[in-house]
Amino acid sequence: MTTDTALETGAEAGPATGPVSLSHAMREGSQAQHDAAESSVFVEELMAGRVSAAGYVNYLRCLHPVYVALAEVGRALADDPLVSRVHDPRLDRADAIAADIADWGTGAPEETLCAGEAAAAYADRIRATEHSPARFVAHHYTRFLGDLSGGQAIGRVLDREFQLGGRGTALYRFEEIGKVKPYKDGYRARLDALPLSAPERAEVVSEVQAAFGHNQAIFAELARDLPAYARG
Repeated sequence: MTTDTALETGAEAGPATGPVSLSHAMREGSQAQHDAAESSVFVEELMAGRVSAAGYVNYLRCLHPVYVALAEVGRALADDPLVSRVHDPRLDRADAIAADIADWGTGAPEETLCAGEAAAAYADRIRATEHSPARFVAHHYTRFLGDLSGGQAIGRVLDREFQLGGRGTALYRFEEIGKVKPYKDGYRARLDALPLSAPERAEVVSEVQAAFGHNQAIFAELARDLPAYARG
């Protein structure tokens, strides 16, 4: 699989000389975890267009509590000196995911096969960062920059495979922020300018690794029911 998933690993290229930027350190420090998540069977099947609508509804249902937690902690820390530099309510996806679930859902029993235990653990991990702003930044970056990166590819695959005409892909639409690339560039610049000590930078990288681990757990849980999600 050559495209990124809806998970971000940091700056696209690090500086040739001088201090390593935070975004580059996050990318390099989490590469192994990113690769493991990206190569998960569920993601590969999804990107190949072989996951049914019911399987995708399960995926959305797993994502929803994660984004609810991100929004809650983001609001709680909106005035924090670190978080305020990257926090942007226009990125919140919980309502968009709920709308997509409504668009995709039919009430079929296959749409509720995934218990969501991995997603609940992921949401708990995010809520635990309310008293650790640097760690929250790691989660904010991993999810939202991922939605603005590989998430766009997922949206295109779904739109093409299911002939959606844009319907049911609110998760991947960010009309309010303008063009995606300039926004991502600005986000990374703000991230790299955060006044973090060396221990704090290490803590951020470690939390990005943990975020990828949680994503991998969600994909593994979804993969258990792949036979039921196979498109006919």
